[in-house]
Amino acid sequence: MNEVQSHKRSPLLADPDREKARLEGIADQVLRLARRGGADAAEVSVSSSHSRNVTVRLGEIDVLEDARDRGVSVTVYRGRSSGNASTGDLEPASLERTVEHALAIARHTQPDPAGGLADADRMATEIRDFDQWHPAELDMPALIDRASAIEQAGLERDSRIGNSEGASVSSDAGLHVYANSHGFVGSSRGTSYSQSCVLVANDDSGMQRDWDWDDKIRFSDLLDVEATGRGAADRALRRLGARRMPSGRMPVLFVPETALGLVRHLVGAVSGGNLYRRSSFLLDHAGRQVFPEWVRIFEDPHLAGASRSSSFDAEGVATKPTPLIEQGVLSRYVLGSYAARKLGLETTANAGGVRNLLFSPGERSFEQLLAEMGQGLVVTEVMGQGVNLVTGDYSRGAAGFRVEDGQLAWPVEEITIAGNLRDMFAGLRAAGSDVETRRNIQVPSLLIDSMTVAGQA
Repeated sequence: MNEVQSHKRSPLLADPDREKARLEGIADQVLRLARRGGADAAEVSVSSSHSRNVTVRLGEIDVLEDARDRGVSVTVYRGRSSGNASTGDLEPASLERTVEHALAIARHTQPDPAGGLADADRMATEIRDFDQWHPAELDMPALIDRASAIEQAGLERDSRIGNSEGASVSSDAGLHVYANSHGFVGSSRGTSYSQSCVLVANDDSGMQRDWDWDDKIRFSDLLDVEATGRGAADRALRRLGARRMPSGRMPVLFVPETALGLVRHLVGAVSGGNLYRRSSFLLDHAGRQVFPEWVRIFEDPHLAGASRSSSFDAEGVATKPTPLIEQGVLSRYVLGSYAARKLGLETTANAGGVRNLLFSPGERSFEQLLAEMGQGLVVTEVMGQGVNLVTGDYSRGAAGFRVEDGQLAWPVEEITIAGNLRDMFAGLRAAGSDVETRRNIQVPSLLIDSMTVAGQA
């Protein structure tokens, strides 16, 4: 057996404890090099990952990847001046050069009063295990067989499924160590398995494409291959015969996949960078009503089995469960230490982003929301970049379904939906019970009271 074949058959990160010890040793070495070079403070991130990915299209292998990556990123501080450098070579000589580059940059940058490590008294003191490590030995043939079975299940679903853009299956395992000169050392590890399929349906009305997917931290928890393949087929089939719809003001129901985008816009508008640059329509809105009183959005970075759970953020600051929206009121911003100092506030342990943001679901099913809206539009896809976080103006190309008499009437395409995020948030009429749990931000269907739909004249 040659080296390549052996590598493909080996489990991902076969000895994680040994690899973790190695990464921690490298982090310590980098910090010592930074101190020796004259840094007043330093922080380092070291990562190691192994992934395998295959894509099969029309029964043939289209993509075959086996990637092993390691990397180091170091930031040094001299006073309030900083420098950053990174490398994928973990040999001692390369680490020395990387630290030297970071120190050279720090010597030539202007001091920034907001710079520096997060405060030492905010470092996490307990590193918990959130059940994110579930390695499975999956060689390339196993991944190829699974991708082939997913695609075949979709192609056989209906005679109108005439083409495929491929089915993909991937497995990933990663370790990460963060350390700084406060003496903090924290590590995390996780596995991820995903599968997806994109199919094309056609009939006398033309062609339509759609997809389905799944993503889990345990391989055994993935949907079966038939569910993903047939799901992609059914989604493509239901879009056949799509046409434009009359223009006007009407209720709009965002399914979880598109409602996710609305919450991401909220997060962007209350994140530190946009706030201290004064480029957010929610500037100075902490403590103010943004949504109706029934809306609650909660961040739980300690959720067991969730891929983004962690005891510490990207600066080592201890995380804790805390609301973002409570009774419709913006409870806080989303800040790391740098943004917090720029704003004269305190970090919210969100360096590196939000972790497990949960939009509390409503009690009504998707079908009950359709009945409540009566006449309107269901949005299943948005496209384009027409979102201005400075003003809140929102205008996106969209596709979905026309709703008549409280039921899906026919598929819709080539339309534009428009409004202002401030009005859309305030005009949120209801949330469904159908929360999408496969992403870091978990959102149900969201019914907006009124938006402008541009379709036929």
